[in-house]
Formats: sequence, structure tokens, C-alpha cells
Amino acid sequence: MPDFFQLARQNGFEHIAPLCMEALKPLPEVREMCASGRCLKYDRCWSCPPACGSLDDTARRMGRYRRGILVQTVGELEDEFDSRGIALAQARHKSAFSNLARQARCLEPDCLPLTAGACTLCHKCTWPDRPCRFPQKRLSSMEAYGLLVSEVCLRSGLDYNYGPGTISFTSCILFEKE
Repeated sequence: MPDFFQLARQNGFEHIAPLCMEALKPLPEVREMCASGRCLKYDRCWSCPPACGSLDDTARRMGRYRRGILVQTVGELEDEFDSRGIALAQARHKSAFSNLARQARCLEPDCLPLTAGACTLCHKCTWPDRPCRFPQKRLSSMEAYGLLVSEVCLRSGLDYNYGPGTISFTSCILFEKE
């Protein structure tokens, strides 16, 4: 069996934990946050709702797996308005998780990687006019699947907030299909 924990360490994640599979409960409130338009991706890309499926669909997809891994990147900020620090930490996380997801998919093609934030493979998504250009590389977010990331972290024994002057980005990979 592939050692996803070793791969995560090699990809530079600061915090790694086994994923509490019982915490993977899609919540309507999280989808409502998506629909509010805060990230401007709702109904605009294949990786986000409604294109990524209903909450029943995402629960069914996640329910097929027996194990998972949670990974985090923590960035240091000069102050709470340090947009450059936030962007750097996010870019570092996106790059590391993209590499980890690619490696995981090579080792276990049926795994389910869920990232932080919307898919960024394409400059402009083809939704809804044409099929996704890269369906095998596309990454939906944990939030798109209806997951309250802070609760998933808590139940998995991982902090979500690392104190003032920090920001964290969290992603996961589900594996070992039943």
C-alpha cells in the first residue's frame, strides 16, 4: 500500500494527520457559504457546486473510502491584513498539494484528493458550455464537498488555527476504496 504520509512529508507539509472518516459529513450550511458567492466560483467551474454534485453525491463518493490523510500548510503573516503573506502561503499549499495529488493518483488512481479552494488548472473553466479539459487532474475543495474544514481538523486531532500571525490551508486525500 502506498505511504501517503511519507509522500506528504516529502512534499513539505507542516502538519499531517490521519483523516477521521466519521468527520466527513457534508453540511448544507457549508454549501450555503459556497452559494453566497464569497469565492466567486459557485456555478462557474467544474470543481465547485453545483457541477461537483449534490451533497448526497459527495457523501456517497466520500463514503466509498476507508482511510484518508489530512495535510496542512501554515503561513506566517506580518498582520491580519497581510494579503501578500496569505497569497504566498496559499500558492505554496496549492503547489505542494497539486504534486501530492498527482503522486497519489499515480499510486492509487481511485483516490479522492480534496484541496483548499477552487481548482486552478485552467485560466478559464469550460463550465457549463464544454466538458472539463482535465477531469483526471481536476481538484474540488473540501468545502465544495460540503465539509466544515475546522470540524474535520478538530475531529482528526489537528489544529485549524495556529494563533495570531498565521494562516493555515488544509487539504485531504481519501484512499483505500471499499
